[in-house]
Amino acid sequence: MREKHSFSSKCKNLFFKLKNKINTFKNREKKPHPHLDRAVVIMNKYSLVFHLLLSCFLVLVIECISRRNVLSAFSFIAGHTIAYLYNSFIIFASLSLVYLIRRRTLARLLISGFWLFLGTINGVILSKRVTPFGFTDLKCLSDLFAMQNTKYFTFGEALAVIIVVGLFLLFCIWLFIKGPKYQGKINWIVSPLMVAVIFLMLPVTTKAAQSNNIVASYFANIAQGYENYGFVYGFSSSVVDRGMSKPDSYSEERIAKIGASVPEETTEDAEDAPNIIVVLLESFVDPSDVKFLQTSEDPVPNFHNLLNNYSSGYLKVPVVGAGTANTEFEVLTGMSMQYFGTGEYPYKTTLKEIDSCESIASDLGSLGYGTHVVHNNGGNFYSRANAFSLMGFDSFTSKECMNIQEYTPLGSWPTDNILISETLKAMDSTPDQSDLVYTITVQGHGDYPTEKILENPEIAVSGAADEASNNRWEYYINMIHEVDKFIGNLTEELSKRDEKTIVVFFGDHLPTMGLTDDDMVSGDIFKTKYVTWNNFNLPKQDADCAAYELLANITNQLDIHKGTMFSYIQSQKGSASYDENLENLQYDLLYGKRYAYKGTDKYPASDLVMGIDDVTINSVWKSDDNKLCIYGSGFTPWTKIYVNGEKVSTSFLGSTMLKINLDDIEDGDTIVANIVGSSSTIFRSSNEFLYEDPDIEDTEEPTTETEQPSTDTEGSTQTTEKSTEQSSEKSLSGAGTATDQSVEHTVNTPLKQN
Repeated sequence: MREKHSFSSKCKNLFFKLKNKINTFKNREKKPHPHLDRAVVIMNKYSLVFHLLLSCFLVLVIECISRRNVLSAFSFIAGHTIAYLYNSFIIFASLSLVYLIRRRTLARLLISGFWLFLGTINGVILSKRVTPFGFTDLKCLSDLFAMQNTKYFTFGEALAVIIVVGLFLLFCIWLFIKGPKYQGKINWIVSPLMVAVIFLMLPVTTKAAQSNNIVASYFANIAQGYENYGFVYGFSSSVVDRGMSKPDSYSEERIAKIGASVPEETTEDAEDAPNIIVVLLESFVDPSDVKFLQTSEDPVPNFHNLLNNYSSGYLKVPVVGAGTANTEFEVLTGMSMQYFGTGEYPYKTTLKEIDSCESIASDLGSLGYGTHVVHNNGGNFYSRANAFSLMGFDSFTSKECMNIQEYTPLGSWPTDNILISETLKAMDSTPDQSDLVYTITVQGHGDYPTEKILENPEIAVSGAADEASNNRWEYYINMIHEVDKFIGNLTEELSKRDEKTIVVFFGDHLPTMGLTDDDMVSGDIFKTKYVTWNNFNLPKQDADCAAYELLANITNQLDIHKGTMFSYIQSQKGSASYDENLENLQYDLLYGKRYAYKGTDKYPASDLVMGIDDVTINSVWKSDDNKLCIYGSGFTPWTKIYVNGEKVSTSFLGSTMLKINLDDIEDGDTIVANIVGSSSTIFRSSNEFLYEDPDIEDTEEPTTETEQPSTDTEGSTQTTEKSTEQSSEKSLSGAGTATDQSVEHTVNTPLKQN
């Protein structure tokens, strides 16, 4: 009994001690901080003024980070003062949320930190690319927290940002525990009403700012838009202004009426239909269209030859300086970007939300065409692999599927010559069909260096404002001079083939050189040029058009009348309700009920195959340097060996040979060669190959006997290959892996003698 009483007393004493310590901590927490308390009182008393000053300061800091230049930020404030104040008002509105809670200091800190974090990410991204950070890029934050070198962040940058964010969050936790709380009474009628009024003022002020040209409602050049109107407005627009608004006149009856106005689809015999090659010329401008440029000789003679002898004209594009994917979207679909939101890329928004998107590929595919894309840049860039599948293309040969060896002098981009053989290879892959090949060049892509890179350029350039600008123009002009050679070489190769073929070359946008309307002969920085070539004597029919009208015009010349958008453009261009009906049709196909298809799945997505060539593993052998060499075909610099499904370090030695470390493989392991894109996307896979280590003694009776080669076979490697019929054809209609059934057979391969 005494022991029980003693234990109870100890528990009571422990409880009182703990209670005293908690009270002591509370008293310490409530210890007055005169300076801090005075500051909090002042902030609460003059909170609206404080929020206004804080908002202006935050916009200044964000612009300094985004532009990576303090003077440039102040130049923005001086040159676009009202736009600067409008950006500040957006942050001011977000800060008004603090009136709904008591921990106002913490809330101000979190809101300010949020905007500074977005501005910092934008600054980091702009150091890697031209296009600023928008809503559709939020997925790139996973790259940041992956703590790996990616196309957006280096490991060091990611680590620095994460450390700062971590310290910031720790400080917020400390502030939550020990920070001040608003002691006054919150009026739960006035406070929410005031916050609501401030937020309701946002769309009103936005409309007023857009109406008075203080900010733009549509950014033809996203980078320029952010620079002119501020990051806060640009990013906010990308969040709230996405997709298409439903037209007031949209209805089933309206779509039926539009359909009735279009003649029935007709086309010439598909067996005699010509090949159609569409070539996007990255950042291509006719140098003679830039008023101040002078060159030592014509940089683009092949382009000018086509301009003078075949159908050609000016092309009205939706972007300038950047935004290739949006011009591409217009050309391939016959749809207009003018109906989308600020800074939007349909490839990264709309086409992530629908199951198919009618295009020239699906239209011609329904006529029996083979449809292909060839591009010497990454397959995942602009989410193209997904987009091209939705558009109905059969194959997509991206850079990962090419054995690229030549790059521009800066090493930034592959040269375009490789696209000739890859385009012909795509055509040859469907020998019994006419072909549509969409080829995308990249050699003319920016950035262009301000220092002199080419010591003895083929084309000398003058006329730019200063030496740095002249260096940029000289580099650019010499790059498109090489592109012009590609144009001549491609048409020469096509002329050797006994197939009717038409080629359409077009510039996607002007280069990022700060050109103005006054600099251009056309008087419009949204105009590039298109030219054509054919080998069956089509008459020359020059016409200027919008990018979304280009292929409707070309197919019309070929007597091909197919597809919802293209047939409409061919028959109704110039009519009184042309634009309104175009918007209705576009909305119907992308966001509406697809009344135009009358209840049928008319143009489903394709099972897109990456590349043309199969990837195969034929044999392996051990080398003397503790390496395993893999022999096969279809290898590229982006081919990686996977052992039992795990990627291992792989050395590319040529299109028929790869090397891995012997430490990464054991007897009985399965080897697969995968062509890998960004984010570890597997584009194409080889057959499975079962590795049998020759140094491990086989204890079972062999079922077959293999004759040894007559050459020295010491150290020969016996392996079992799991071959699969066309197992390398990797479908991209969704993520997945090859699952073809395998048949084992034994091969015996000698070690290579060093």
